[in-house]
Amino acid sequence: MLSSIIGKSKAVRSTRDLIKKVAPSNSTVLILGESGTGKELVARALHSCSERSGATFVPVNCGAIPADLMESELFGHKKGAFTGAISDRKGRFELANNGTIFLDEIGDMPLDLQVKLLRVLQERVIDPVGSVGQLNIDVRVVAATHQNIVEKIKLGQFREDLYYRLNVIPIEIPALRDRIDDVLPLLGHFATKAAAPGNIPIKFTENSLKILTEYSWPGNIRELANLIDRFTTLYPGEVVDLTQVASSMLPQELKTKVSELNFTKKSENIGIKMGAMEIGEPLHDAAENHVEEAIMMAQGWDFIPDGGFGLKDKLKEIEKKFIQNALDKSGGNVSKTARLLNMQRTTLIEKINKYKI
Repeated sequence: MLSSIIGKSKAVRSTRDLIKKVAPSNSTVLILGESGTGKELVARALHSCSERSGATFVPVNCGAIPADLMESELFGHKKGAFTGAISDRKGRFELANNGTIFLDEIGDMPLDLQVKLLRVLQERVIDPVGSVGQLNIDVRVVAATHQNIVEKIKLGQFREDLYYRLNVIPIEIPALRDRIDDVLPLLGHFATKAAAPGNIPIKFTENSLKILTEYSWPGNIRELANLIDRFTTLYPGEVVDLTQVASSMLPQELKTKVSELNFTKKSENIGIKMGAMEIGEPLHDAAENHVEEAIMMAQGWDFIPDGGFGLKDKLKEIEKKFIQNALDKSGGNVSKTARLLNMQRTTLIEKINKYKI
């Protein structure tokens, strides 16, 4: 199962090494990390690399179980213990006996249940609801949360003694934005996984890969996997160019990055079309044949308006926008802006003053 922890970054290598060291023990583990970082994968890897791998791995999402049902879900109940308890029912801890129980989103557990969980960790016994006796259990406990437990302790929302019982071996999973080296391996892994049997996995253009590695991935690995599933459905076996993907299929931040790439391409095309002419200078014969097309490209027009327009004024507007955008991109650094625009620094300063930018 260590092979399921995909990546080549130092953080991922360290996580795999830690799993190897911790898995053989029975120590309780607390996995910390944002939603979508792969906390359950780490928990499963701990189980599969342990001597308990032949027994059951039982995942429990503490945030998805109603508070009034959680005790019964975790510890089981006897027939007649409450309305609807028509038979005895084993709880998750009993089902995980000799194996591993994974308590995901432990930060959402109600305080009254935290007291009972603490007793289980201390004494290794459970009390099914409605039972007059106790059951001994042999379970390895792995918990996980995306919340700041220390802050919840300060707010009186989490028991400090339970925290120390859980936090014997902490494993922190960094967000995907903090391990960009793992984006390409993850893209390849999920593209292969998403492809239908016998089909070629999708690939991406070079510019698209650059955008994806610069994206912050707020949803982490889960978001990346979902995006690959989406593109595999829409473009099976194809080379995906994000600039050709419908904007409704992209997260907002990716839309922005794609728009920036389109703007850059459009700028380059305008530069090619206008040849040696410096935008805003008097029109020369060499450039006049392409000025009209350049303006249409910059404005997104497919036609010349019936009423016409002032060509020189439009060129000045375009030049001003290019200079403003280049200044923004270079953080206001005039020298960098001049290089971006392939313009003399002194000329750029004159134009900045001219347009009062």
